[in-house]
Amino acid sequence: MFAQDKLDLILRRYDEIGDKLAAGADGQAFVALSRERATLDAVVDRIRAYRAAQKESDDLSAMLADASLDADMRALAENETEAAHERLAAAESALKLALLPKDEADEKGVILEVRAGTGGDEAALFCGDLFRAYQRYAALKGWRIEIVSESPGQLGGFKEIVAEIIGRGVYGRLKFESGVHRVQRVPETETQGRIHTSAATVAVLPQAEDVDVDIDEKDLQIDTMRAQGAGGQHVNKTESAIRITHIPSGIVVMMQEERSQHRNRAKAMSVLRSRLYDAERQRLDKERSDDRKQQVGSGDRSERIRTYNFPQGRVTDHRINLTLYKLDRVMEGEFDEIIDALTTDHQQKLLAQSEA
Repeated sequence: MFAQDKLDLILRRYDEIGDKLAAGADGQAFVALSRERATLDAVVDRIRAYRAAQKESDDLSAMLADASLDADMRALAENETEAAHERLAAAESALKLALLPKDEADEKGVILEVRAGTGGDEAALFCGDLFRAYQRYAALKGWRIEIVSESPGQLGGFKEIVAEIIGRGVYGRLKFESGVHRVQRVPETETQGRIHTSAATVAVLPQAEDVDVDIDEKDLQIDTMRAQGAGGQHVNKTESAIRITHIPSGIVVMMQEERSQHRNRAKAMSVLRSRLYDAERQRLDKERSDDRKQQVGSGDRSERIRTYNFPQGRVTDHRINLTLYKLDRVMEGEFDEIIDALTTDHQQKLLAQSEA
């Protein structure tokens, strides 16, 4: 089933990394080796579990093939064989999943962008509710979340809000959230109790580091201006707002949340870097597999992915036809059941492709 030399190579590399770390690797080498070892931990555990299950199954088969085996021992071995085969099958399935190609961005933090879509003020209110649900999810996971920029709605919520979520494995959990989220509910401003439909769009971008994206300063047009909006006299006196245009791609990022021009520039560059990194990843995904439109995370973000129906307390993910009647808990940040189902579906598709 598995190429044993490939498994041996993984185990040797794992031991080699351990030896280098023990010998005192430092600086960037230590960080890189630690990350590589962390990605191999689960694979190595599953290789060892598979080989242990394989040995157990082989030992029982050899025992049953021994003509001199007495009746009592033969009966015992026969009873154990079925359970051993089940353990081997489970270990084999787990190892298959562990050996699937990894998304290099899964361990990264993210730039989360939530924008009000169709629906006017109600869309802005839902944008706020959805963002707060992600805030709660981040808190449950122990991730740190920082607002990068926000544009409040007239009646509350947000026309747009961008945040940085910092932690290990954030992108791997949130990458399936990109797309259009539709809400069906009775707005607070609705006097006749009619259900309205509105939407918010979500983009989840893996947070790029300097080594991920090389940005040439000559490709940037940087404009400074006075910040607009609330802030008293300060906004009228200081040109702290920054607008950065990446000329080759046409991507524009504007930042005015901080009083410091330096901090606004740093935040704008972080968002720009992540958008460029995400655009390049999507381009490569498309080149590698134009026919894999079902792959979650690399498709069209304009597609509706989920509906939140408040009158029925129902949330439905349309990509996997999953419906849960626990909308209140989802809005409190309990996304794991949905994300786990999406992850399983994604893995099954990858397995089908690898075995085709």
